Amino acid sequence: MKLLLITLVLLGLGVAGIAIKLWAKRDGKFAGTCASQNPHLNKNGEPCGFCGKTADECENR
Repeated sequence: MKLLLITLVLLGLGVAGIAIKLWAKRDGKFAGTCASQNPHLNKNGEPCGFCGKTADECENR
């Protein structure tokens, strides 16, 4: 029971943190979430699989 309570509290804190971040950001969008902006994920310069942008086309570089 104690482990369940700790797990629920930690999950609640995580969800609350994400909600606060969304609330505080302009337009409720996460900045820099495009995979083409991360050099560790995009070593070959391929376009993002979600939005189709290349690293040069991303605005939050």
